[in-house]
Amino acid sequence: MSFKGEHHPGVQTPTAESAGFRFNHTMLRVKDPETSLAFYTRVFGMVVLRRLDFEEMQFSLYFLARLGEGDAVPDETGERTVWTFSQTGLLELTHNWSTEDQPDFAYHDGNAEPQGFGHICFSVPDLEAAEAWFDENGVEFVKRSDQGKMKDVAFVKDVDGYWIEVVQADRMA
Repeated sequence: MSFKGEHHPGVQTPTAESAGFRFNHTMLRVKDPETSLAFYTRVFGMVVLRRLDFEEMQFSLYFLARLGEGDAVPDETGERTVWTFSQTGLLELTHNWSTEDQPDFAYHDGNAEPQGFGHICFSVPDLEAAEAWFDENGVEFVKRSDQGKMKDVAFVKDVDGYWIEVVQADRMA
């Protein structure tokens, strides 16, 4: 592979010390793991690879992935934990215990003021079919792919209000 990345002001050549570093996951805090897990497993077809509980600090972590047909996930818990932390592109849902029992509890989605975190993104094989699937499942749209200035890009919200960008790769060229 000869491509070494685009060059822009501020870009530096990776050093030997970072060889082997891989992006593993993005974390979102969720109010109620049951509703969040239902959303990500049903609507986006993800599976839970591993759940880690931290009783003393009263929180749980759920690591989710969209597996490919050739992915061989170990059955044994320790091996699966190591496998999970060696993957790329995972979603970690963090649940601070008892937030689901607080009616007015909500996390900042990063898109309201003050802005910060923006969204995660899924690539789908057929954008219109995905939008129809979201409609069938009552998913809230921020923007459909035929709306606004950015055509061929949809944005939906998960159950905690986090934005999810949805793209069809071959339309992005």
